[in-house]
Amino acid sequence: MRAALVTRLDGPDAIEVVDVPTPDVPEGQVLIDVAAAGVSFPDVLLTRGEYQIKPPVPFVPGSEVAGFVRVAPAGSGLEVGDRVAAFPFLGGFAEQVVCDPELVFPLPDGVTFDQGASLPMNYLTCHFALKTRGRLAKGEKVLVHGAAGGIGTAAIQLAKAWGATVYAVVSDSGKADVARSAGADEVVLVDGFKDSVADLTAGHGVDVVVDPVGGDRFTDSLRSLAPLGRLLVIGFTAGAIPEVKVNRLLLNNLDVVGVAWGGYWMGRPGFVRRQWDELVPLLESGRLDPVIGSVRSLDEVSVALRDIDERRATGKILLTP
Repeated sequence: MRAALVTRLDGPDAIEVVDVPTPDVPEGQVLIDVAAAGVSFPDVLLTRGEYQIKPPVPFVPGSEVAGFVRVAPAGSGLEVGDRVAAFPFLGGFAEQVVCDPELVFPLPDGVTFDQGASLPMNYLTCHFALKTRGRLAKGEKVLVHGAAGGIGTAAIQLAKAWGATVYAVVSDSGKADVARSAGADEVVLVDGFKDSVADLTAGHGVDVVVDPVGGDRFTDSLRSLAPLGRLLVIGFTAGAIPEVKVNRLLLNNLDVVGVAWGGYWMGRPGFVRRQWDELVPLLESGRLDPVIGSVRSLDEVSVALRDIDERRATGKILLTP
């Protein structure tokens, strides 16, 4: 089968699309024929050996897919031919992938494979961020950085579905259109966002900040929080890891909250499936509708990864094998 293979840790341009053996299916595992695979920022980090998990080379990246079940173990609740989304973490940039059945989810009727492959990483991360770590309540105000990206658009849609008012932060007018299409109530440019948010909230601030970007906007994000506000640290696509002046936390009773979805659900059997089951009604009602920025062939995997790495991507980027 064809797969995108990382043979050296030199970044997106070093990945090669080659023929590899069809994967063996260990007992108790699921084999999936991949129809679409999602591309995410951790995939970029993996190509450089910069992610916290460092698989030995060579390896096939690709953490999320959608497709058909080819092999299913007895008692898994899955049948050959089922339409599913899955989170294999590695191996998704290929024609077939093996996955633990606990991380394989039935796709509702009407949800396409492209939509399905857009869900596991971003929507389950944002579900955990907003609900478990951020304690989001109906009627609260949420500020989303990187709002035109995959995490950003997912955060906008989930926050809106749970009754929040959403302020989106973007870097240009084109990305503003993407954030609005995802459902943001207001969109502001990153330059001067603190003052814009203060104006929009009559000086009160927001209750939750979703930050997958990091970098030099962090301090102004803290300043944008209302008393008892929570800043959710999801990632550092800007590259720089900010530092916290803890006196700012003391003065307004603020929380800076780490969001490590994978670190949480590992060791908690059934947690991810419960998350998925909470997403399904929102998908079926149309309140969640993944924003898909582009769909590329497997041969364009390096281009897709560079688009994310260089922050050109909007919405979810997909590969089709």
